[in-house]
Amino acid sequence: MYKKYTLIFLFIWIACVANSQNTIIKGIVTDSITGETLPYVSLILAGTTIGTTTDLDGKFNMTTTSRVRKLQISYLGYTEKDVTINLDRTNNLDIKLAPSSIALSEVVVKGGKDKYSRRDNPAVEFIKNAIELRSSNDPRNHDYFTYEQYEKVVFAMNDYEPKPRTDGKVGRFDFLIDFVDTLDVGTTILPVSEKEKVETIYYRKDPRSEKRLIRGQKSAGVDEIFSRDGVAQVLNEVFREVDIFQNDISLFLQRFVSPMSTLGPTFYKYYMLDTVVVNNQQCLDLGFVPFNSESFGFTGHLYITLDSTYFVQRAVLNVPKKINLNFVSWMMIDQTFDRAEDGTRIITKDDIQVNFKLTEKSKGMYARRLNIYSNQTFAEPEDNMAIFNQSAPIITVADAFKKPEDFWIENRPQEGVKRNPNSVEKLMARMREVPLFYVTEKVVSLFVNGYIATDTDPLKSKFEFGPVNTFISGNAIEGARFRVGGTTTTNFSKRLFLDGLVAYGTKDEKIKYDLIAEYSFHDKKDYRKEFPVHSIRAQYFYDINQIGQQYMYTNKDNIFLAWKRQKDDRATYLRFGELTYYNESYSGFAFGASVRNKKEYSTEYAVFDRIEADGSIKPIKDYTMSELELKLRYAPNEKFYQTRNYRYPITLDAPIFTLNHTTAEKGFLGSDYSYNRTDFGIQYRLWMPMSFGYIDMIGKAGKVWSKAPYPMLILPNANLSYTVQPESYNLMNAMEFINDEYASWDITYFMNGALFNRMPLIKKLKLREVITFRGLYGNLTDKNNPFKEGNKDIYLFPEGSYTMGNEPYMEIGAGIENIFSFLRLDYVWRLTYRDNPNIQKNGIRFVMKLSF
Repeated sequence: MYKKYTLIFLFIWIACVANSQNTIIKGIVTDSITGETLPYVSLILAGTTIGTTTDLDGKFNMTTTSRVRKLQISYLGYTEKDVTINLDRTNNLDIKLAPSSIALSEVVVKGGKDKYSRRDNPAVEFIKNAIELRSSNDPRNHDYFTYEQYEKVVFAMNDYEPKPRTDGKVGRFDFLIDFVDTLDVGTTILPVSEKEKVETIYYRKDPRSEKRLIRGQKSAGVDEIFSRDGVAQVLNEVFREVDIFQNDISLFLQRFVSPMSTLGPTFYKYYMLDTVVVNNQQCLDLGFVPFNSESFGFTGHLYITLDSTYFVQRAVLNVPKKINLNFVSWMMIDQTFDRAEDGTRIITKDDIQVNFKLTEKSKGMYARRLNIYSNQTFAEPEDNMAIFNQSAPIITVADAFKKPEDFWIENRPQEGVKRNPNSVEKLMARMREVPLFYVTEKVVSLFVNGYIATDTDPLKSKFEFGPVNTFISGNAIEGARFRVGGTTTTNFSKRLFLDGLVAYGTKDEKIKYDLIAEYSFHDKKDYRKEFPVHSIRAQYFYDINQIGQQYMYTNKDNIFLAWKRQKDDRATYLRFGELTYYNESYSGFAFGASVRNKKEYSTEYAVFDRIEADGSIKPIKDYTMSELELKLRYAPNEKFYQTRNYRYPITLDAPIFTLNHTTAEKGFLGSDYSYNRTDFGIQYRLWMPMSFGYIDMIGKAGKVWSKAPYPMLILPNANLSYTVQPESYNLMNAMEFINDEYASWDITYFMNGALFNRMPLIKKLKLREVITFRGLYGNLTDKNNPFKEGNKDIYLFPEGSYTMGNEPYMEIGAGIENIFSFLRLDYVWRLTYRDNPNIQKNGIRFVMKLSF
């Protein structure tokens, strides 16, 4: 027994001795000014190879038996720091790194917890002087400004470490190790998408014009399943070139307050940190943090010269850790500027690096958009003045997508060169040799694009079946609806497009069809509807017409809209033929004209009961109209994501105006009525100051000037689904109101967490508020009121349809978006006409949308 206890104590003593000889080093590394954590910081014991790096949250943990007492900490853009550690103990370290050239005795800022005053603050006075002079050295003050721009966008799997198989066999994806690259901070990444572009930018002050000549462009990666132009448009907005000299900075489809904004002193805290030398210029390092770390602002540094010009030599921006921004765990923007001989500010580099994470525990994705600017000149471009006569703002040379590798070697700056020479093109070729990846890519492409190609090679597929979300759907008229359709592609013709569908309803047992032939006057790259449209189109269809229900950004027979809050039986059958000419320009102005003939058939759900001269009521089977419609649209600087059939708006920075007029003459080409209708609309996004979100506003007004049957009057758009749909009323029944003149509004305020960001605990959920207010003031003049005496030749309103009184229809909603980063829930109330029978007075609506 004695030996047994002696042996146990001996093991315990050995374990204690062994443990006492281990030194544990752990802690966190932060920016000494902003308090933000720093990822991928290198920590190494002096004179050894023993070390570690911080994780995305700036934390580190290592255990060593080394007897070295000095720990060296280094990070790009920061002054190296040495820390003495205690051996054989646990060292809990809180390391604060100072930006390069800042003395270690600098002021330490702790977010919003320090005492700060704007009054008599020299840092505030300093930034006000810099803001006041920000436009004086703008290069676009010159008559001409020309420069070269190299852009590279990379998406990569972050912190990638290939895992060998435990059984020693060769894995299907072992070749990925050949494509791993390494960042400057030592982190390994696996690039999965890479885009490069070389262009020349020409600017003219008067008349103001800016043209981009793309001389070379290439891309490869997993995002090839998306629309090439659509992805480029989105990336241009998500990673928009940052101009810190504007009040707002557009980034991630949000608006951030710039540290050089005129509102900066009321939004940011500024700190005079130290004097540093940047580009041989004595500069003040001005640190800044937002008063509210959850708002859309930055932390970082401005390096501004100490002379009377207050010239910004460099800017380093980060997003606060607590910011209400989805998927972005870390971001850094690094910009450098040169001063021309006349004092003009010339940007030389704009470098954005981002770590995206879907969840806190995931490694996420690394993204970088690098812009390098060169060969700036203010001389008149004598050899290329003709470029200003081009209508397109972006001109692509014919062989831009076919440049040889020599072109890229010559034009790629050193900062764009990868350590690993293997390209993403080679990676994708190897990946597609693996059956699992090949099949997965095809399935994902099907869900993204909604169409099934008829050839395994996308460049050879001349016809595609789709959209797949319309193959099966349902409604009260047709019962189960089965549909098959498709369209030709640009591989068939870049100018002629054929589109069609055939559908069948199990309840009404009728066959429906739709045939489209469209000729474009210029070549299309991907889709017939891609911008700019200049075409002539012929269409002929026979289908149900769900009166008073329109969906702006999806098909009416989308299977996901089949679940309705009430029976959707307000429908007729419509035979429709139309010839349309439409022309869009790069200026944003578009016009079109349509000539159509239509025949609408009544149903038991939407009867056409006409009042005869003797006062009797006669059921009418159908009516015929031949119409001319003229369209005008003005949408300057409109940005959207283009798919095969729809354009989804990305930004609405400028107002969009629309004006339509439809006319018909009784007896002409079989028209049963004379008809005139005019509609005007305006749409605009108003960004609120101080990053308090934005308001989307849509206003419309219209009038039917002549006597017409009720299907041709103004029927407000009712949303019978449980989803949030733009430009529709959530609690109105289909055909509930019939008018011949109206004015409507749709106002949605996306508050971006303006309230929730200021609530303890709740702000950690990163929820965002949404407030909606929709309404319509309508009127039915006597000439179209079937209840007025003397009105003949018009139809009685169906049961459940009403005229509006002296008050408008109104509904409001309060919602929460960003639930789990993708879900929005609205609770909507109907404010007026609450006594109408068979209505819903309130309810819940939802929409799923990923946003930053």
